[in-house]
Amino acid sequence: MKRLEGKTAWVTGAGSGIGRAIAISFAAEGAKVALTGRRVEPLEETAKMIGGGAVIVPADLTDEKQVAAALAKVEATIGGPDILVNNAGVNLPKRYLHQLTPEAIRSLVDGNLTAPFFTSVAVLPGMRKRGGGHLIQIASMAGKNISFLSGPGYTAAKHGFVALSQSINQENGIHNIRSCCICPGEVATDILKNRPEPVPQDDIERLLQPEDLAAMALFVATMPARANITEMLVTPTYMRLLAPQAKKIAAM
Repeated sequence: MKRLEGKTAWVTGAGSGIGRAIAISFAAEGAKVALTGRRVEPLEETAKMIGGGAVIVPADLTDEKQVAAALAKVEATIGGPDILVNNAGVNLPKRYLHQLTPEAIRSLVDGNLTAPFFTSVAVLPGMRKRGGGHLIQIASMAGKNISFLSGPGYTAAKHGFVALSQSINQENGIHNIRSCCICPGEVATDILKNRPEPVPQDDIERLLQPEDLAAMALFVATMPARANITEMLVTPTYMRLLAPQAKKIAAM
């Protein structure tokens, strides 16, 4: 029997990168999967990779009405969901305080905090009614540390995302509901294209890959109901931004 046989999973940001890898991994383990993102074409590509059985549910998750409609479609087509994977996120090239406009701030906070807040709150009543559920929140090491790399808008939103996940556990563990916040360092996904300084190709090959995060999400999702992995932190083994100093130390 496949490890997620009989389970349903709603995956956001499923049109590329980490979300796509998680959706494919979960489907391979027997889950029925609903794919959400703003654009239909990338979702269709993911569905083709899964090979049938995936439901496409396009939505702008920063809009509470679209969140409600998307969840209703998920419930009507695959049921549940037993698992919600909040993966969608956004960053901008002009990300520093003196560069941020009100519109940019809204985009960063809404895309990285408001959207997963809406979806998390939306699924909780159904999970409580069904006797349990699992939320897997793909945040960032920017939600655990503060640095220049990610910019203050993204960093602040991801810190809030981490806090949201812990709050879900505190209130809903009594309902057999679990929330795990996975915080990766640099991952080789399209969001790197929004970096103010491009990441060299040689370094990209050393970064975490989407399938690494998919393996972590699958591990979390297949733990027994009594066990809640509340957080997982993962970074590339080769810490490229620290490498120059590490090499100096090694040469001493």
